Amino acid sequence: MTTRSGKFARRDKAILAVTLAALLPMVASTSAIAAVGQETQLNVRNGALALQRGQSPEAIEHYTAALNDRTLPDDRRATILNDRGVAFVRLGKTREAIDDFNKAVELFPEYAATYNNRGNLLLALGLPGEAIKDFNRALVLAPGYAAAYNNRAGALMQVGKPQKAIRDFTQAIKLIPEAAAPLAGRGRAQLVLNRPHAAIRDFSRAVGSDARFAAGYRDRAEAKLKVGHYAEAIEDLSRAIAFDIANADAYMLRGDAYLTLGKLEESIADFTRYQELRPQEAKGFEARGLAHILANVPDAALSDLNRAIEINPRSAVAFAYRGYSYTRSGQPEIARSDLATAAKLDAKDADVLWAKAATDEALGDIDAAIADLKQAVAARPGFKRALDDLTRLGVADAVVGDTVVEGLGTNDWQVIVNAGRYFAINPSVPKLRVPLEMMGEGKPRLLSWEEKDKPFRKIGVLTYHSGVIEGPKGPEEMEHAAIIDLRTQSVVAIEPHRQGKKVAGWTWSENGTVTVASVDGVTDQFQLRQGLTSPSLAGSKTRRRRRYSDGTPSWAPWAEDGTFGFNATNSRPRKRRANRRRRKPKSFFEMLFN
Repeated sequence: MTTRSGKFARRDKAILAVTLAALLPMVASTSAIAAVGQETQLNVRNGALALQRGQSPEAIEHYTAALNDRTLPDDRRATILNDRGVAFVRLGKTREAIDDFNKAVELFPEYAATYNNRGNLLLALGLPGEAIKDFNRALVLAPGYAAAYNNRAGALMQVGKPQKAIRDFTQAIKLIPEAAAPLAGRGRAQLVLNRPHAAIRDFSRAVGSDARFAAGYRDRAEAKLKVGHYAEAIEDLSRAIAFDIANADAYMLRGDAYLTLGKLEESIADFTRYQELRPQEAKGFEARGLAHILANVPDAALSDLNRAIEINPRSAVAFAYRGYSYTRSGQPEIARSDLATAAKLDAKDADVLWAKAATDEALGDIDAAIADLKQAVAARPGFKRALDDLTRLGVADAVVGDTVVEGLGTNDWQVIVNAGRYFAINPSVPKLRVPLEMMGEGKPRLLSWEEKDKPFRKIGVLTYHSGVIEGPKGPEEMEHAAIIDLRTQSVVAIEPHRQGKKVAGWTWSENGTVTVASVDGVTDQFQLRQGLTSPSLAGSKTRRRRRYSDGTPSWAPWAEDGTFGFNATNSRPRKRRANRRRRKPKSFFEMLFN
């Protein structure tokens, strides 16, 4: 197989040979031949400029004119077909795009960008298995093709293989560490694998690379909600909405966070905005109905919930909330009918169980209420409303299904497993459950526990074995460290502490910050306590300079500067300027996997 540099050198030689052959037979025709060649080059150049400007119809017109040149060698014709295919994709003309990509592959089977582009299109058409085949081929031809790694990872996510997807996202990050797309992709894979703290780190790096990355803020908020950092999640969602004011999902998430914190006016406003953006979805009316119940506005609540049931007569949540509304209004007997309907539709839903518990309590059956609430927490770990109700009813052990795993604890800490997830618990801190996120094979084993002195009083670090991963030279053991605030009984962050022989550097400053130079090359900083001096900006990250370790030439279409969609032949990494203008938000096409 030819190398990338050899392949393009061969292409240039072929173009030169055709030109020389045309010149030899007839000197009189040289001006006409030269004119044809110049015209083709001009069309290609104008097509590329139109594509860069988002003028897809004009790009197609120029590329089609260039393809009419019968003197084009096959490999040059293939690259033009590839670029026209990209323009067709942008116009939503998938059949024409597929035809161009297929012809390009036939003419120039060594051109990696076409396989990546066709794979992207197949992925968008819901054919991830076929897309993976194309991404595989692209990576055989160009092992340093970051976009193909990123896009194959997206396909692996679609076929339910998040762990394999993480490996591809990680490879893309190594090739282009400043690109937001693979960082955000890996973060979403971490969420699927129940690793919200790892996801937060990836999303933080993504928004650090692109401060206007609305999807990154929204995804980081989702991860923060999973670990109970509601106020921080609201901040992220507010940023996401500022950059994308029509993002309905961001309003729904922020409304849920406000509702959890008891900020009912704010939650009702967000649910109203969601309902305005998606008036035909029951979800917005359900959420606003619950907020109205808690705000003691029963008429508005019933109006919302009736509308939700009209839209979706099989909504268990809407019937459960309406039953809860009747319970709050002092009509528990009427509530039973709606709750029975909700149970028929989905008896295991956490919201249904929570609403049923409220009616049980109103009717004086406390034992039944407690049983329902425990089932609700089992169905949705961390369900704050149900946990708060259990605490109010005097139930200390609010979690069911915990099993102690012997031989994995240290000091007063124990390791328990619940529904396949591992946690560290300590009897002296009853409300704290430390998720032991595993990065590789094996079980978590607690290694050490250290409480810090002033100014970090009531701050501790719990380290644990987090599995075995495949390193550059073979299997490597991983250790993670959980930063714990005993005062609030919460987990601040979980950081990679050791990988093989590499160990993170920890700097505890008198200003109340801790700086962690993690083994993955990223430095995180956390403001834990108010100290003696003004801290530097919390949450800052070190950034490595862009590098291409495999020697990829800068002009190659797989040497992108962070765009992981369809790659035209004229792709170039842009030089960074010290005082560059603020970038416009990326289009859906540019952020295909975000």
